[in-house]
Amino acid sequence: MTFFFTKYQGTGNDFIMVDCTSVKEFNLSAEEISTLCDRRFGIGADGIILIYSHSTLDFKMVYYNSDGSQSFCGNGARCAVHYSRSLGLFQDKAQFEAIDGIHSATLEGELISLKMNDVANFSKDETAFILDTGSPHYVQFVAELDDEDIVEYGKKVRFSHKYFEKGINVNLVEVLEDNHLNMLTYERGVEDETYSCGTGATAVALAYALVLDYDDIDVKINVKGGELAVRAERFDRSFESIYLIGPAEKVFDGRISI
Repeated sequence: MTFFFTKYQGTGNDFIMVDCTSVKEFNLSAEEISTLCDRRFGIGADGIILIYSHSTLDFKMVYYNSDGSQSFCGNGARCAVHYSRSLGLFQDKAQFEAIDGIHSATLEGELISLKMNDVANFSKDETAFILDTGSPHYVQFVAELDDEDIVEYGKKVRFSHKYFEKGINVNLVEVLEDNHLNMLTYERGVEDETYSCGTGATAVALAYALVLDYDDIDVKINVKGGELAVRAERFDRSFESIYLIGPAEKVFDGRISI
């Protein structure tokens, strides 16, 4: 099978985009997905995103991690919005379906503002916060990120008895000042550090609000691939009006045979 694709990145989180608007199904095996995402033997990416037509919304996004598993991806969704506009599926505002439900997004200059689903609850695992922001996240605040090995730390948590079956994304966070944070992420499905994680940045911002008992959240988060912003409102144990904001950039177009 030969098909065209577009490579995208959002703060260093990179994705293979495939236009599936003219087909009902585009089937890839987990092995094929893994090969396509391989950085030596394939295109290289953290995941693959298929864009389908939708009967009532602007489009449908189907996301696969590099191991073939499915989840919601915040940075991937922002890139999907940018890519879908280039396909002529909408102009400035979009509504689309993802694995965790319906999302809306707007393009504001170079930035894509993505509305995330409400987060109704959270829990603690000793000193770490556990939140599901479309994907499950483990958030641990540390004094200095330079002292931490995110891959070693992330594997220890992700493959622990408690999280082994379903997996969890692991985030280490350093607090700077003026609502600025530094973040490192180990992602399940990729099973490695990624340069950015949108659902992770969202979870980190909400955890930070819990630590400081904030109701109005407006946080900037430095990741290896750039900067993301998260805005939200807190109502006791729930968060609403959550927006993940950041850039998305087309890298190149290509064609590949598998």
